Amino acid sequence: SFKRDSYKSFGFVSDATSLLSNSDSVLGRDGVKESIAGYERLFSGARKNVGATTTADSIQHREKEYATMVNSFYDLVTDFYEWGWGQSFHFAPRLKGETFEESIYRAEHYLALRSNITPTSKVLDVGCGVGGPLRNIQQFTGADITGVTINEYQVKVGNQYCAQKGIDQKCRLIQGDFQKLPEKFEAGTFDAAYAIEATCHSPDRKICFSGVNHCLKKGGLFVGYEWVVLPETGYDEKNPEHVRVKEGIEVGNGLPTLATSQEVVRALEESGFEVLDSFDANRNVHSDREIPWYQTLYGSFTLSGFRMTHIGRVCTHSIVSALEFMRIAPKGSVRVSSLLNATALDLVEGGKEEIFTPSFFFLARKK
Repeated sequence: SFKRDSYKSFGFVSDATSLLSNSDSVLGRDGVKESIAGYERLFSGARKNVGATTTADSIQHREKEYATMVNSFYDLVTDFYEWGWGQSFHFAPRLKGETFEESIYRAEHYLALRSNITPTSKVLDVGCGVGGPLRNIQQFTGADITGVTINEYQVKVGNQYCAQKGIDQKCRLIQGDFQKLPEKFEAGTFDAAYAIEATCHSPDRKICFSGVNHCLKKGGLFVGYEWVVLPETGYDEKNPEHVRVKEGIEVGNGLPTLATSQEVVRALEESGFEVLDSFDANRNVHSDREIPWYQTLYGSFTLSGFRMTHIGRVCTHSIVSALEFMRIAPKGSVRVSSLLNATALDLVEGGKEEIFTPSFFFLARKK
């Protein structure tokens, strides 16, 4: 039977069967099909009619239903993410000679460094996923870290991993809505906070960031990486091809709509923060000293990274199709796999054209 292990990655075929029908899941066997159908309705017209999901009505519908949208998205994709990517659900700038895993750790440790996290710090992880960064940063700094995710399944999985590593007294995941942080925490609870490619799910960043501000002590630091489109390097909202890529990224990642870096900075400032630093951590994406952040999705054929590549995703999709046909994987699993495969292509295209980055870095201090 399937057993999660915080110390190892999933086997390519050996764990696929049990992972897609594991007992940890909060969805019943019929729940996947129902959930993906409901999710797809929130993006009606996506990948069929360019501009269909960029209308004010479409965006407002997702903003209104964001809690259901994001929770359903992660019920559906958490196992696929962990299978193909690992426990840290994010990208990272990557230097030549650096492995994918090393780049992930460096990006997380950089946040800890810039936010002055120490062994005595109390820290909030805003939108923590299954807690990969939370555990890595805790082991790097010794800090006490609380992660918040809207998704019950991720809480269940993440706390298992914390216990397996023997750090569950120093870090834990709780279920909560990062749009309603004041309902979870008293004012001034934390010394620092970070968000890694998470608040792009927010329907209103000012509300989200104001909640983070509430949770921090005066002078507390908030750092993060944000998914944004890049008008400064070429994104044009009037270019149908750019809009197509943007919409593809949104539908494949449960986003109401992608913001610009300027909009992120403005939301921080309007939420009671002083923005001390901000930049695209992928600004040198095509330097001869870096490996593009999207390269893992695009090509490099290595044994350890095979599942992340285009060929690996095709193979995984075939396995999922076979498992669903044999009624081992729940109905709807193939549709989830197709959704993620399509958005991987959009992410690569956005990265190649430098019209999108998943790593807009910010450092802000509570006034």
